[in-house]
Amino acid sequence: MTKLQQHRDWNSRMILRGASAALMAITLALGLTATQLAQAQTFTTLYSFTGAPDGASPLAGLFRDAIGNLYGTTVVGGSLNCDEGYPPGCGVVFKVDTSGDETVLYTFTGGADGANPQLGLVGDIDGNLFGSTYEGGDLTCGNGRGGGVVFKVDTSGTETVLHAFTGGNRDGCNPSGRLLRDKSGNLYGTTTYCGARGYGTVFKIDPSGRETLLHSFGFSDGTYPAWTSVIMDDRGNFYGTAENGGGSGCNGGRGCGTVWRLNKNRSLTVLYSFAGGTTDGCYPLGIPIMDTKGNLYGTAEECGSHNVGIIWEVNQEGTETILHNFAGTGRGSNDGGFPTSGVIMDRDGNLYGTTPYGGTDNLGTVYRLNASGTLTLLHSFAGYPTDGDYPMGGLNRDVNGNFYGTTSEGGSEQCNNLGCGTVWKLTP
Repeated sequence: MTKLQQHRDWNSRMILRGASAALMAITLALGLTATQLAQAQTFTTLYSFTGAPDGASPLAGLFRDAIGNLYGTTVVGGSLNCDEGYPPGCGVVFKVDTSGDETVLYTFTGGADGANPQLGLVGDIDGNLFGSTYEGGDLTCGNGRGGGVVFKVDTSGTETVLHAFTGGNRDGCNPSGRLLRDKSGNLYGTTTYCGARGYGTVFKIDPSGRETLLHSFGFSDGTYPAWTSVIMDDRGNFYGTAENGGGSGCNGGRGCGTVWRLNKNRSLTVLYSFAGGTTDGCYPLGIPIMDTKGNLYGTAEECGSHNVGIIWEVNQEGTETILHNFAGTGRGSNDGGFPTSGVIMDRDGNLYGTTPYGGTDNLGTVYRLNASGTLTLLHSFAGYPTDGDYPMGGLNRDVNGNFYGTTSEGGSEQCNNLGCGTVWKLTP
């Protein structure tokens, strides 16, 4: 079972679940853009998790404040026991300061406060942090595990549940993505399941905690918008991805996933439905981004030329360009595989991301894809005990070009012989 298959198994079982036309022609003709190794980078493990009481398995990327402190969540670990998961614990909200010291800001109990936060945090100017948990909350939902919550943790470490999902056909359940916060303090996100048709929802929660369902997915427009986030353009339209749905291909006819736009009138348009196979990607995961022209960029974790995922671009007319077919899933690879985190973009149009597979030891990579389609590995993870492995979250980049991220396993401490995960910095 691969790490990504394990990710899907965890999800169902408990907690997880512009290039030019010339570049497109090259990609279609060759199927794989050039790949090269980068010159030496400076990699630093800022913190290695121990399981308890500090948390374990930080699956998400990081939120960075104005003075350089890093904030995130772990999906398990902490000081309290949840009935599944190793190490025990329902996850934590943590801070790693500029000296590499970690502080647990909040430990989830698995009750009304939530359990198993998955895809990270957003913050406001007052230092409050906002996120979601996959389970916990209303324990009448989800076979007694709860449908998850949207929460706030203030600067004193006090948690407030803003909304507890109730599931069924009138609410979503099991949010596994990061939140978007607008200038008015409204929070937006997706739930993996429930809603009118059981395929997940897009929701809004206002500052008073009142929830509005903006859309319930219905297969043709996508299903199970997991491991992602919505983004908003300057006209108030929302954009996102759904892991499945959109067509009859992939995964026993469950669909290969979609890229969608939801306007202010709550009308959803499918911009692109993935076709899978060797000529397209499938199962888009990670948070999409948008450039100044309105083009969307992201990653699909499987399919493509080598069946280990792609980097894609979709314009406002719904035309897809495959920017890179990943090829690296064995030791000694100079490419990555099975991307889950999406990409970020610099001012020159270079894209950056992580993969949980590929690289020297097949334990994951940090990469750059330039506008010419050349992929460069900036770091190959080495695993326990000197490095992390299996980075599944996205990147955070500061004004000096330094990258920050997490690994879901590895580090200096062991959790079930896998390592408890790390927070790291990569300096160009």
